[in-house]
Amino acid sequence: VEAVQTYGRKKTATAVAYCKKGSGLIKLNGSPLELVQPEVLKLKVYEPILILGADKFAGVDIRIRVSGGGVVSQIYAIRQAIAKAIVAYYQKCEYY
Repeated sequence: VEAVQTYGRKKTATAVAYCKKGSGLIKLNGSPLELVQPEVLKLKVYEPILILGADKFAGVDIRIRVSGGGVVSQIYAIRQAIAKAIVAYYQKCEYY
């Protein structure tokens, strides 16, 4: 299995992202990324996807576990973990 595991941190919040080949699913603590609360910070979580382009995420599945910290810190940790995961995955598993 070609996969990478990365983490993002902000203050005491830690998000661990596990990225592998798949169909474009991104799960956060077992539920879809669309269900992120609060609504105002949802765009922050989507930033890596919007910047890199959705096509980069179409062929990978990312599972994220987040714990610790407050709501805002968790959002920033998730964002960092997603960005690191996609970069690490394309460095390790995809050869262009």
